[in-house]
Amino acid sequence: MATERVEYIHLAFSLGSEEAVDALTERFRTDGYLVLSGPRKTGDDYYESAILGFEKNPIELTV
Repeated sequence: MATERVEYIHLAFSLGSEEAVDALTERFRTDGYLVLSGPRKTGDDYYESAILGFEKNPIELTV
């Protein structure tokens, strides 16, 4: 019997401002989470950071 499995690739949250992305990224870092990238402006003009969250799921924080 085959078992179907559904998983998240990543979770993304829009925070509304670059300052909010900066602050929450720093909060994650302070709380011991691994910051994978950013905060930074991407090549397609998004402002984001990525954190390795619970159960090894990447969390993307954007404006």
